[in-house]
Amino acid sequence: MIKENSYITEEQQEKVVLIAVDSGSDSFSADESLDELEELAHTAGAEVAGRLIQKREDISRTMYLGKGKTEELRLFCEELGATGIICDDELSPSQTDFLEKNTGLKIMDRTLLILDIFAKHAVSAEGKVQVELAQLRYNMSHLRGRGKSMSRLGGGIGTRGPGEKKLETDRRRIASRISELNKSLKQIEDHREVIREKRINSGTPIIALIGYTNAGKSTLMNSITGSDVLCENKLFATLDTTTRQIKPTENSKKEYIFTDTVGFINKLPHSLIKAFRSTLEEVKFADILIHVVDASNPACKEQMNTVYSLLNELDVKDKPIITVFNKTDKDIVTPLPHDPHADTTIRISAKYNTNTDKLLEAVEDIVKSFRTSIKVNIPYSDGKLLNLVHKNCEIISEEHSPSGTIIEAYVNEEYRLRLQKYSV
Repeated sequence: MIKENSYITEEQQEKVVLIAVDSGSDSFSADESLDELEELAHTAGAEVAGRLIQKREDISRTMYLGKGKTEELRLFCEELGATGIICDDELSPSQTDFLEKNTGLKIMDRTLLILDIFAKHAVSAEGKVQVELAQLRYNMSHLRGRGKSMSRLGGGIGTRGPGEKKLETDRRRIASRISELNKSLKQIEDHREVIREKRINSGTPIIALIGYTNAGKSTLMNSITGSDVLCENKLFATLDTTTRQIKPTENSKKEYIFTDTVGFINKLPHSLIKAFRSTLEEVKFADILIHVVDASNPACKEQMNTVYSLLNELDVKDKPIITVFNKTDKDIVTPLPHDPHADTTIRISAKYNTNTDKLLEAVEDIVKSFRTSIKVNIPYSDGKLLNLVHKNCEIISEEHSPSGTIIEAYVNEEYRLRLQKYSV
């Protein structure tokens, strides 16, 4: 019996064929990209029956595949008993119409699939608003022709969240809803900004975990902070940003803030980048980036390039980067890729907590490099300043003298200037 509110059940499971165009211009090969698309399809709950690739230098604005290849696709789907087709690129309405009319099947693209997974995994109020906003922007640009295919097949991929109930509305109503969501998101962003400013003003070092989806960021976050972030061997298992405050090593005098960000992926939909910009921009305000790489993935070099491409799009430059090659407990292909952007690289296994201590020591070393070691004698009459130093600086040593408290500490530029007159 099918539950009334379930998204995909055994009876409803879609059987799909994956298609792609190999133009030779992408960093991922067509086969590698379809491997990833298959993982996305499985995450969305679909069964992949087969795949088809066409080599083309240019893709027509009205036809994704050529006429002959489209007919081959129709026969291939008929033979496999497929109920839908998922394209590895984002389709225009014209391309969707052509495929739908010539195959008689439900047509989905990579963007719709990723949006569907985000809708499935969004938990927080912010995440739900961001996903709905991205879905509506996608729907706005794909209104023509989609209503027919979605109403005919009903349910399944692309109909989660607001998708199903919004597809048959007109542009004006969608635009009105987008406006409402933008206002809600602005309020959430303002609240996030207040929290962010408090973190920055506290002087607490902020370390952001970044990386390709399913590289093991959440597992690493759990390993180093003792948190319980959801970890699954699926793409985009977690969407919400998680923040924890810990001391990285036993000798640390101060706690650091660790932030786990949403994973990146090749061909990340622009609508998602726009909707999740405030979340993604957590990396802009971090002091250090920990780039988590799945060392067991044969396409890890291409995945690294995708991460840096998206960081460039977010205008995140010149931050210290520690690249950790994770999942070294599995079979890995050596030599591992060289990362010219990294200040240091470390091989770890977050699952088995291997070398995570070395990672935290590397974080500590970089944080110390931000600061200057000074020795000062703070008069007893300036107890307020002494309290601020204890709160915001890393004390190396402290002793009392007849004239005041002699402190040796690591300080940032602000406190170096404030304490300069007390130097000894």
